[in-house]
Amino acid sequence: MKNSAAQEPASPGECLFSELTKRGMTQSELAVRTGVSAKHISTVINDAKKISASFARKLDIALGDESGTWLARQTDYDNRMAEIEEKNNITEEEKAAYKKMSDVAGYFIERNFMRNNCGIAEKIIQLRKLLCVSDLTSIPKITYSAAYRAQIANSTAVSPYVLFAWQRLCEIETGETKTAARFDAGRLRESIPEIKKQMFESDAMTMSENLRNIFSECGVAFGIVRHFRGAPVQGFIKRTDAGKAILCVTFRGKSADRFWFTLFHEIGHLVNGDLNNRFVDFDSVKSETEDAADLFARDALIGRRQYEKIIDSEKYANLSDIKRFAKDIGVPHWILIGRLHKDEWLDWKCFSREIPKFEWENISSSNA
Repeated sequence: MKNSAAQEPASPGECLFSELTKRGMTQSELAVRTGVSAKHISTVINDAKKISASFARKLDIALGDESGTWLARQTDYDNRMAEIEEKNNITEEEKAAYKKMSDVAGYFIERNFMRNNCGIAEKIIQLRKLLCVSDLTSIPKITYSAAYRAQIANSTAVSPYVLFAWQRLCEIETGETKTAARFDAGRLRESIPEIKKQMFESDAMTMSENLRNIFSECGVAFGIVRHFRGAPVQGFIKRTDAGKAILCVTFRGKSADRFWFTLFHEIGHLVNGDLNNRFVDFDSVKSETEDAADLFARDALIGRRQYEKIIDSEKYANLSDIKRFAKDIGVPHWILIGRLHKDEWLDWKCFSREIPKFEWENISSSNA
């Protein structure tokens, strides 16, 4: 009879030996009761053979146990041993990959997607399950079927591990969102006036909830997702297998005008039919797809003719005039300030304090 290692669970063979001892039943008697040879019983007890489905049914009958008892014991044991083998086979390279995602893993723990009262091996196994990979080191080799908008400068570090985990986080955060059966681009375009009204909402949590409800009616699962160092992403879209869409944005950069431009940029991709494409929008790289989404965002926020009238008036250097113009066109004045900054009609420092700042803490409780 073998001695199991301290960390290993009792094997089905050990459990069977214990049961026979308690019942005062010999292996020969069990062999007769189950219709197998005494040698077969011996090999099972000594863990030289697993309990098969057919033998498990015979054991249930011979020992008076509920149907499925012994097959469940074998299955549970196999799963536990596989977990132990996983932990013992974790490489230093995979531990290093986990450390690169430690901030994201910490957030998963904070959201109760992962347990914290365990060692790094257990955390790696949990993170594998969340990210749907059998080995974290394989992440850089995976081509992810989604599109996102990123701001990358020379000083910006991008981690394929963090970026992959962040994209997976978007799917998890929106996974329980109830939406219309399929994505409806026409309905989304019709909803733009209602979406724009949310720019006047001062409470970030209320704004997020209102947007979630509006998008859900269009077949879009919407979420504002925390950003992480190593994933300089502002927006994310993806088509689900069920024909719905995911749209996520971050508070990266914090400026409200940037948040809303990014949101409408992603809406532009959706209504322009880009949902089936896999692409990355880098601010430093221009493309027809990105230009079209930018144009949509600019015109959706401030109509082209309205904006031209403001520029032609040459009165945009005065804050009171900016507020008056913004009121006339139905947008917060800081949206207009942000546009004037972007187009260099105003210096970046001019009226910059008028633009609200979004903080993750003001919305994180809605994700708890």
